[in-house]
Amino acid sequence: MGGGYLLATHRLILRLECYGYYMFSIKFCEFNLICNHLLFKRIMENRAKIISWIKASRLTSQSYIFIPLLLGQAIYYQQSGNFNWFFFIILQLFGIFNQLYIVYANDYADFEADQNNKTFNMFSGGSRVLVNGELEPSQLKTAAFITAGLSVACGLIFWVGFGRFWVLILAVIGILQLWAYSYPPFKLSYRGGGEILQMLGVGLVLPLMGFYGQSGSFEGFPILLIAALLPLQLACASSTSLPDYPSDKSSGKKTSSVLFGLILTKCGIILLSSLTIISVYGLAARGGLDIPIIKVLALPIMATLLHITALNSKPGSWGIMLFNFFTVLANLAIQVGLIIVFFIS
Repeated sequence: MGGGYLLATHRLILRLECYGYYMFSIKFCEFNLICNHLLFKRIMENRAKIISWIKASRLTSQSYIFIPLLLGQAIYYQQSGNFNWFFFIILQLFGIFNQLYIVYANDYADFEADQNNKTFNMFSGGSRVLVNGELEPSQLKTAAFITAGLSVACGLIFWVGFGRFWVLILAVIGILQLWAYSYPPFKLSYRGGGEILQMLGVGLVLPLMGFYGQSGSFEGFPILLIAALLPLQLACASSTSLPDYPSDKSSGKKTSSVLFGLILTKCGIILLSSLTIISVYGLAARGGLDIPIIKVLALPIMATLLHITALNSKPGSWGIMLFNFFTVLANLAIQVGLIIVFFIS
């Protein structure tokens, strides 16, 4: 009798526990559905703002930062066989924050000039979020300060955590270069020399930072190879000024296309691209660079030759955007080719 009572009590408890668990599951599901509904509603309400921030971030230009940083790391890996994934993550995080700082700060600085720009394309003219009234200048200004701070924080991790002080210095140099490009007292994008500053930042500072971040030393950094790539970096920087020629001229910007005219600038871009190709080929031919030269240079050569098809294009046309594309393609292709070779050799 006592055993039957205990068994019945135990079954009742189990049923109550199951019922409680069942009710808890239902309530949890209801709560989860409500949270998801509220989150979805909030996202939909702010969809336009989210899209505007994505536009302002110009994510396609991340490749301009990501690839040179990775090139420096690939060079060290080819020399030593060592690769630290934590360093890679922090370096590339710096690249993400630095690129966001560049586009936010540059949009803020060029707001007035961009208002007069009617010939922009995907490679130039800013994100247009300020011109179109999608975001406020103060918002981009705040975002620029935040992303600049995060860029410096990545450098601090290397210094405080691993004693690699020069990563912090190079990170600060990267921040100051954009300031010198777009803001007083230098404002080189208006006074002339902005493209040279871009060339040094993307073509020298970033590979050097990637190399030193992985190695902890500047010893073995291939200055001849980096010097050979610089003309194509200058060509890429000059190419982005072509679509903005009318507005840059009216706003007093002394870009390469304003200073030398469209045709001369385009011819200079082709010559600079050719100079990099010839220099890299010369390094390989003399034994200073152990790479399968045809595989690395085939696409950059093709892209450089294709420039000729858009030589007479005007700002605002598809032809000028194709000219920009061929320059960017040549620049990124030669770097990516080298990265692949360095990692697999």
